[in-house]
Order: sequence, then C-alpha cells, then structure tokens
Amino acid sequence: MTNDAATEAPQAAQFGFEADVAQLLELMTHSVYSEREVFLRELISNAADACEKLRYESLSNEKLAADAGAPLIILTLDKEKRRLTVADNGVGMSREELISALGAIANSGTRAFLERLGKDGAAEGSSLIGRFGVGFYSVFMVADLVEVETRRAGESEAWLWSSPGKGTYSIAPLPLSDAPQVGSRVTLHLNAESDEFLEPWRIESVVREHSGAVSTPIDLIEEPGKEPRRIADGVALWTKPKSEITNEQYTDFYRQLAGAFDEPALVAHWRAEGRMEYTVLAFVPGARPFDLFEPSRKSMSKLYVRRVLISRDVELLPAWLRFVRLVVDSADIPLNVSREMVQKSPVLAAIGKAVATRLLQDLGKLAENEPEKFASVWENFGAVIKEGLHEDPSRRDGIFEIARFASTKAEGKTRTLKDYVADLRENQTAIYYITGDDAKRLATSPQLEGFRARSVEVLLLDDAVDAFWVTSALGFDGKPFKSVTQGQADIDLIPLAEEARTDEAPQAENIGDLVGALKETLTDEVEDVRISTRLTESAACLVASEKGLDRQLARILAESGQKSMLGKPILEINAKHPAVAALAASLRETGRDGAADGMHLLFDLARVADGEPPVDPAAFARRLSALIARSA
Repeated sequence: MTNDAATEAPQAAQFGFEADVAQLLELMTHSVYSEREVFLRELISNAADACEKLRYESLSNEKLAADAGAPLIILTLDKEKRRLTVADNGVGMSREELISALGAIANSGTRAFLERLGKDGAAEGSSLIGRFGVGFYSVFMVADLVEVETRRAGESEAWLWSSPGKGTYSIAPLPLSDAPQVGSRVTLHLNAESDEFLEPWRIESVVREHSGAVSTPIDLIEEPGKEPRRIADGVALWTKPKSEITNEQYTDFYRQLAGAFDEPALVAHWRAEGRMEYTVLAFVPGARPFDLFEPSRKSMSKLYVRRVLISRDVELLPAWLRFVRLVVDSADIPLNVSREMVQKSPVLAAIGKAVATRLLQDLGKLAENEPEKFASVWENFGAVIKEGLHEDPSRRDGIFEIARFASTKAEGKTRTLKDYVADLRENQTAIYYITGDDAKRLATSPQLEGFRARSVEVLLLDDAVDAFWVTSALGFDGKPFKSVTQGQADIDLIPLAEEARTDEAPQAENIGDLVGALKETLTDEVEDVRISTRLTESAACLVASEKGLDRQLARILAESGQKSMLGKPILEINAKHPAVAALAASLRETGRDGAADGMHLLFDLARVADGEPPVDPAAFARRLSALIARSA
C-alpha cells in the first residue's frame, strides 16, 4: 500500500456488506452448518492459509523472508472477558484486502491469491485451504462481536476490522503498538450460548477432531498470562513417510480414528500421484465392530482437504468395505460453500473407485503373504466382503481371489475357488454348492449324499448374501456355479469313489406306481416327484426345479414379504432305500388310501431334513406314533 493511499484513507468509516448475488444464493441454499464448532475449524484454516501465503511470497521477497518466522497459530481463552482469540503470524491483510476478503461475502481471498499465482504457480499454492470465502462468517454463530487486528507483511500500517454480524462492518487504523508484528489476530466476543468454547478441553477436542492435521502448529493459552501449550504439532501422520512411522504410532492413530481398543489387522498407507493427487491411510480392524450388519452402517471414511477435516463419514467406499477405517486427504476435491457436505463430484467418485481397488489388492497380498492373519480378517468380515460379489460385478474376480469357503472337503477349514477347481473330479463340469444358515447342518444334508459318494466337493455357503451372488455370478475359471438342491443332479458321469463301490440294493418293485401315487397324494405340496440320482442313504429329499429359485433364496425372499417366490418343491425319492421299498409294497397291498399316511410321512421327513417343520405337525406326530406302534 502506498503513502498516497494511506493519506486518502479515512480515519474511520462505516461500510455495508457487498455480495456476489449468485454466490450468495448458493450460500443460502447450501451452507447451513450442522455443527457450531466448525467456526474454529474455519478460523484455523484461514490462519493456516495466511501462513502459507507468507511462505510463498517470501520466496521472492527478501524483506518478507526476514519478517517470516516459523508458522504458528495461537488460541487464547479469556473466561472473564468471554473472549476467544485466534492469532497467526501469516501474511496479514491490507485495508483493501480487508474490504475485499471480509466485506464481500463469498469472495475468497485464498481464491484470489490462487488466481494471482496463475497456472505456473498453482502447485506452489496447492496447500491453501479456502476456496469459497464464506467460512469466516460462521463465527457469527457463536459471537456477538468479531474484531480482526491485522498487519500486512511488508507494510507499516495496521487495521482493525470489526462487525456485530448485523449487516455492517467498520475498518479503522490500528496503532502499531497494538497490532501484531505481522499476521492477524481474530477476537470473538462470545455470545451467551457459547460458554463451551471458553473451556480448554472443548477447544482442544475441536482442534484434535477438525484441525489436528493442519500443517501449521497450534498452541493454546488457557488464560491470559499463562504459558502456551502445544495441542497440534502441524504434522499429520498420513503426510509422513511410511519409513518414519512405527507400528505403535499406526495403532495409536487407528484406535483414535475408530474409537476401538484392538490392533489393526492391516494398515494400508500410500500416496497417489498423477492426474489426481491424494494420500490414503486405511485400517482393517482386528475385531468385528458390533454394528457391522446394521442397515445404517457407513464406511466411517474421513475426508480431508489440505489436512482440514471436511467430513467424518463421507460415503467413499462401497458398502462391502464398510468395515475399513479410512482417511483420505486431497486438494482436488471440490467442496460446497459450507464444507458440511462433499459434492458428489467425478473426482471424488474416481478417488473412491481407486481406493477400493487398491484395498482389494492389499487384502490379496495379505492373503498370500500372511494367510493366518488373513484367515482372521475373513472370519470377521468375509460375510461383508462377499456382498461385493453381488453388488460390485466389476471387482468380482478380485474378490473371488481372496474369498474363502467352507466345504465338504475341508472340515473346520476354508478353501479358495482355486483350490476347488484344482481338485475337480473326472467329468465334473461345475462348481457345486449348497446354501443355508448353518454350515454344520448343511454338511449333513441328504442332497449331498451322491456327491459325497463320488468325492465331489460341495461348497457350504451359510451367509445370507451367498444365496444372491451365486445367482448373478456366471462362474469361476470357466466353471459355472450349480446348486445341489436345484434341478437334476447331473452327476451320473462322475465315477463313484472306490469306497462307495459296493453291492447296491435292488430298486424297489413297482417304483413307477409309487411315484404316480405320490404325485396324486401330494399334489397340493409338491410340483413333481421323481427318482433321485443324488440320494444314496436317505429315503427322500426336496429340491427346487431347474427354472425355479434356489430353496434358500426363495426362503429369504418369502421372509421379506415375497411369499409368492416360495414355490412348490420337487420330491426326490431313493428307489433303493428300504423305507421306499416298504412304502411301495404297502401301496401294492392296501392301495393309495391305505398308503397315504406313509406317503405324507415320507414328505414330512424330507421337509425336516431340509430344515423345515412338517406341513401339519399334529398329523405328523399322529402318523409317526402309529408307525412306532406297528413296529413295536
């Protein structure tokens, strides 16, 4: 500022606020702050920007370099006078800058500074925070009067800006003896509803939550005359090189981030460079959160812009990675005017997609290099990760690589799909599975008997999501997924295992008549009756038709209100089972009416084996009692 300008400037003047109408409308539409505490974040952001501006300008101005000390922000509390002061030793403001930056709403000084830097200097100014110029006005949520004492670096004049936030502000000269040597001092005269912000613990918690990662150190003076205390060191953990961070530091940060006491099972820390630049610090918990399956559960991702917290729970990751605790820090993400919500921008979407892909790769490396640790991760979060098989087809192959499944071949352990395909039997063309809600019960299902006799491995899928992804996934390594409880078994071409090659019992006589009688007697309960190729030990089982839904999926949909999805099952009978032979003999001797109880009993036993109650429990009990009496 020149001496001529200083001479022309009035000693004190009253002004009305100016506003860009379009941006003011945007402000009024989108800038409703949900938390009053954000005013402190905004002031600290402005102070950090001022320090960064002075650092940049001093690179080309030796005089400014002499004035520029180590960047520092000082917060001072004065309970008696109900004042909170935020001071910085940054670049400060001239009278004209006060008018343009604080007198025109939505006219950001930082944005103007970036424009002055121009294209060539954009990288130098990349750490500046403010963009929209409205954050400062959040101070009027907590203050009846705001005063800004400031001195522009390299100038010999200082100014006092003040406003009650009622539509006007004033600017007056400030004696240099009362002004900062360089930088700005913002004093808030707090209103009656803001006593909490006079408490040191409250200020410290807000700084730790919102501004603990700002690149400028922050000191707190708890009362006038007291020594300052460092509450933020100006270095965010994720900005440090990985080689300088210990496991203990990662664990401490994770516990603070997640509010947990366990140790992370996986730490992923990297910086992406290129078209977009951002830093990621992610943790896979070592224990399962209690609310993992709550419908409202989010990914708990924290988004920072230039080390300033913008959102605590931005929806950055897909739902199947909601257990990951994540910090993302970027300068490329556009913000709305209030910074309370992140715009659904293409940049944010691209970052989220890249982070999810990288996390999947890191989980794959953990599975390969530390299988025992990954086994614990899968035990805790496998049911959630498998949601991605249904909801995220683009990453299905990657999820298949890390997925682990219980099976009939690995009692008490899990198997990969690669393991399964490597052990395919002669003439086996599909990956067989059975779905339900209990792997141990599934392992005893009668539908598995023919597969077990041929040493064909069957996946035991006992998570609810399993019933969905198997219907949308085409297969793995060219082999389709096929349910053992749906359609024909189609396993006749697979040779029996050596131990299963024994003298087989003859087929029951008149088996065709029994099949016909069962169809007529059970017409209201079953879609069809047929001789089974999948049963070797049990008398009967239930399966779904080739064109119908898998039995477990149909049950889930029926429980959610779609009862029409639960169609009639197909009853398969073992023509070589003694009970079936006896029922065929009873039909031949007493006719269909005389054998009706036995046929209903056979169907109810198949339902019980399938995990369902008898159609009529009282009638089932009566028939079973009569059978016991006859055999006594």
